[in-house]
Amino acid sequence: MAVALLPAFLLAFLLALLAGCGAGEARTTERAPGAHPTRAGGAEPAPAPRIFLDVAPRQLPGLGPRTSAEIPPRTSQVLMVTGRGRNSAVSTAVLYRRTASGWHAGTVWPAHNAFKGWTDHHVAGDLRSPIGVYTLTDAGGLRGNPGTRLPYDHSGGFSVDGTGFEGEPLAGSFDHVIAIDYNREPGTSPLDWTRPLGAGRGGGIWVHVDHGGPTQGCVSLREDDMKALLRAVDPARRPAIVMGDADALRR
Repeated sequence: MAVALLPAFLLAFLLALLAGCGAGEARTTERAPGAHPTRAGGAEPAPAPRIFLDVAPRQLPGLGPRTSAEIPPRTSQVLMVTGRGRNSAVSTAVLYRRTASGWHAGTVWPAHNAFKGWTDHHVAGDLRSPIGVYTLTDAGGLRGNPGTRLPYDHSGGFSVDGTGFEGEPLAGSFDHVIAIDYNREPGTSPLDWTRPLGAGRGGGIWVHVDHGGPTQGCVSLREDDMKALLRAVDPARRPAIVMGDADALRR
């Protein structure tokens, strides 16, 4: 080889020079903040920060294909009320909003529904809440508008007294309500008694202030939660309610 033909002193000089370049580089190179040392002792750029995208579900969680298909295409705000069981009066409620990335959940609110639970075929006096998907178009109450953008009927007609199924006072239950568009004419006061399906199919199904016990057919939320719902509901989003026991909603 050509190296073997070099004089010994010249070969030693070259080897020392090469070693000096590597050593000098190792001594003078400073690691930039955030840089990670390589196995060779040099430096490489810090890895790019991981970006976590807010991935929202495209379909509302807990709903089966049949229930999902009932949600109006232009609806981008849904109050989902999920009952604990078919014959239970205890539920949870969550307000969802849809954006380009999917459905985003709000706070989980405790709720009540009808005394005997849920039904697919509600009739007057059955003490069950109707399962289904219904629009939310109108509000009202005994007290003034707390800030909702829905049409709001402030009226003494929302007065109520007496006691509920567990002996709790009903006073204040209708301080604020949102009419559920089951067997009613949308665009009218919650107090309107028009019943398109006939009086035998019941009506007057509202979201209203919770009185601490089961309802006759409505959904109820604690007062602060009811006010928060009223302020959040946006008519431009074509709001709707999806309501029923968990098993029914998975259909």
